[in-house]
Amino acid sequence: MWRYTMKYKGLVFLNFLSVFGFILIELGLPTLLAKMIDNGIAVNDFGEVKYYGMIMIAICLIGLVALMFLAYCGSKITTSIVRDIRDDIFEKTQSFSHREYDQFGVSSLVTRTTNDAFQVMQFMQMILRMGMMTPLMFISSFIMIVRTSPSLSWVVFAAIPFLLIGVLLIGKKSEPLSESQQSNLDAINLNLRENLTGLRVIRAFVNEKFQEKRFKVVNDAYATVSKKLFKLMAYAQPGFSVVFNIIFAVVIWLGVGQINTGDLQVGNLIAFIEYIFHALFSFMLFANVFMMYPRAAVSAHRIEEVLATEPVITENENGITETKTHGYLTFENVTFAYPGNTETPIIRDVSFSSKPGETIAFIGSTGSGKSTLIQLIPRFYDVTKGRILLDGVDVRDYKLSALRKKIGYIPQKALLFTGTIAENMRYGKWNATTGELEEASDIAQAKEFISLKPAQYDELLAEGGSNMSGGQKQRLSIARAIVKKPDVYIFDDSFSALDYQTDAKLRARLKSETKEATVLIVAQRVGTIMHADKILVLNEGEVIGMGTHKELLKTCDVYYDIAASQLSKEELA
Repeated sequence: MWRYTMKYKGLVFLNFLSVFGFILIELGLPTLLAKMIDNGIAVNDFGEVKYYGMIMIAICLIGLVALMFLAYCGSKITTSIVRDIRDDIFEKTQSFSHREYDQFGVSSLVTRTTNDAFQVMQFMQMILRMGMMTPLMFISSFIMIVRTSPSLSWVVFAAIPFLLIGVLLIGKKSEPLSESQQSNLDAINLNLRENLTGLRVIRAFVNEKFQEKRFKVVNDAYATVSKKLFKLMAYAQPGFSVVFNIIFAVVIWLGVGQINTGDLQVGNLIAFIEYIFHALFSFMLFANVFMMYPRAAVSAHRIEEVLATEPVITENENGITETKTHGYLTFENVTFAYPGNTETPIIRDVSFSSKPGETIAFIGSTGSGKSTLIQLIPRFYDVTKGRILLDGVDVRDYKLSALRKKIGYIPQKALLFTGTIAENMRYGKWNATTGELEEASDIAQAKEFISLKPAQYDELLAEGGSNMSGGQKQRLSIARAIVKKPDVYIFDDSFSALDYQTDAKLRARLKSETKEATVLIVAQRVGTIMHADKILVLNEGEVIGMGTHKELLKTCDVYYDIAASQLSKEELA
């Protein structure tokens, strides 16, 4: 937290000076009031009253300016801190591989970026205003207490140990509650995210009540912990008030006795009470800061976890950025297992090669490892054994951004961003011309439905492209990759939402467009891949068949069974 705060040293210094201005008004006024009473009012000297009154007005004006600067500096620093933290978290998560996303969870990362950063901001706001002010106020008040009446100061000293014990106990008990509270907030975000993204499925299965019960469980858990935490904090103020009132009662009782004996003046007693009030009030404010610390520390730790996590797949700044050849791909004995589960690989000893103009297809049962296999090329994950060569270079030796610029990836679930159709299509090439967009949309069989939109390429897409059909979203995703003109096209079951006629037209156009690139297609439909130059049949992560459609019908029983379930007898012949 201080690392971010000290980026704004000038504002912190001005904040510190403003604290002194506040202390001046808070302690200067009771001191001057005591002198006004004893030297002016008590002896009927109006001149002295007027003199001290003018000084008090001047101090009030100075204090007002100081308070304005204090409020400005505190707000400016804390808003800048939370902005910097969120920028850094976002930048860090952009560098994460899929492994780190799996480790934290998307919902937890959202909570850390929003709520945890806000908790840190609130705490730093307290620190900059109260954390700096209260220790100085407390020390200054104690000096004035001892100077005004040493014989009464023991009352305050006697109460301090009780107050300290209370603060420490509350701080110790609040830390585990704060950790539990933030974890429960992660669960709420996860549940809410699932509920919103899966709304159509929930309604289709008429499971709204079930989802409400699920949400109620995590929400009640959060509420229960929050109640315990807030109750704990709520006990502090009445506890402090009881101690304060006892101190004030004892001081007034002893002070009246000293006035009767002539050892203390009325003005000094009033000033003494004011000093005690400031000292104890400062202590209470500082105690609030201290009690907020465990909660902020939990949030800061959660943020630091993200920032300190080093991604297993890094940018490789000294990596290769250019190659002489384009579109050559080779898998050499590739094996992959998820981290921590190396004994059960998802992919086992896969080898194949392709050259520009070729189409390589992957087919197999659900869970056979098709999508995982192609995700190794852009290094969403790294191979466990073996290597993948793109244009003769191991993908791990590329600069990561350069590697991914060579690849046009179209995922299983078509993802579009909020914005216009044109902005989405230019996502891989921001300087693409209107002509390039039209050509890409024509190849992807998207031009027809785009032309029917009122704003055409400037048509706004809703969040996730929810105002488009599944087939339209897939065609726009394909068009986005075509605009990029990569060396390798990866279609991860990207034709599943298309009808057979559109599928056939699109593949025919793609064939001529991708003569200088390798095309990889993951598919469930044999009709989509039967014209591929090479088809790999996967089963439980292993290649059990490789060849053309006709070759595999004769040599691979698994492929024949898949084809037989989808094609007519004439097509199998």
